[in-house]
Amino acid sequence: MSTETVDFAADWQTWHDAREFRLRDPRGWLAITAIHWLGAEPERFDDVPGEWSAAVDDTATVVLVDGETLDYDGITLGAGVHPIGPVDAAGATVAFTSDGQQAVAQVAQRPGGVIVRPRRPDSATLRTYQGTPSYPADPAWVIEGRFEPAATPEDENVGEVVFTHAGAEHRLRAWDNGEADGSLWVLFRDATSGVTTYAANRQLMLEAPDAEGRVEIDFNRAINMPCAYTSFATCPLPPPQNTLPFAVQAGEKVPDFES
Repeated sequence: MSTETVDFAADWQTWHDAREFRLRDPRGWLAITAIHWLGAEPERFDDVPGEWSAAVDDTATVVLVDGETLDYDGITLGAGVHPIGPVDAAGATVAFTSDGQQAVAQVAQRPGGVIVRPRRPDSATLRTYQGTPSYPADPAWVIEGRFEPAATPEDENVGEVVFTHAGAEHRLRAWDNGEADGSLWVLFRDATSGVTTYAANRQLMLEAPDAEGRVEIDFNRAINMPCAYTSFATCPLPPPQNTLPFAVQAGEKVPDFES
């Protein structure tokens, strides 16, 4: 095995270990315990302090009683009636202590209303998570492609990443990754989807194309969307053209949980 191959595998392992560390974050996706949809009538939930309601579509109201507190926007809220918001899709975060452990809840706007989504270190999903297996790192799955900007971008679709595999050309629609550096985000399915990898999709984050439009596609770093880890997440699906007709035997597989 060449030094270059060893270095490639070691670099990938470092990246994979960091990814696993983030997945096990007690405030991450695996820590979500529920999605509570708020209505006009106040309601109390087991996994977050307070009595919650939302009479409008971008602001929640929480009523706290003596002994309950929430930290919100740099302020500790005590007993009383408190508005949370207005919120957008990213939402606001409230923090609290439960059974001596620090926890948070996201208050966010969704089509149809406002949600409260607690993230707790005692989440059953986090407790039973065993890790995300992956295909062995393989330099052959690092492919040079080219980026073709869209003439008229739609829904933040900024263009297509074009590459060749086994002598055939393939195109993947790409989106702005939300960073200022021009990096790209790609959702895709392939012949492993629903077999060894998560059925709905996987995702790639690609560095910005160079001045000639060249872009590196490293399928070894294909990762799962949050919906692979919890039923309390909603994830977009790739467009039909982003289903590859071959097996991408690289990147993350279906996560493991204790039965």
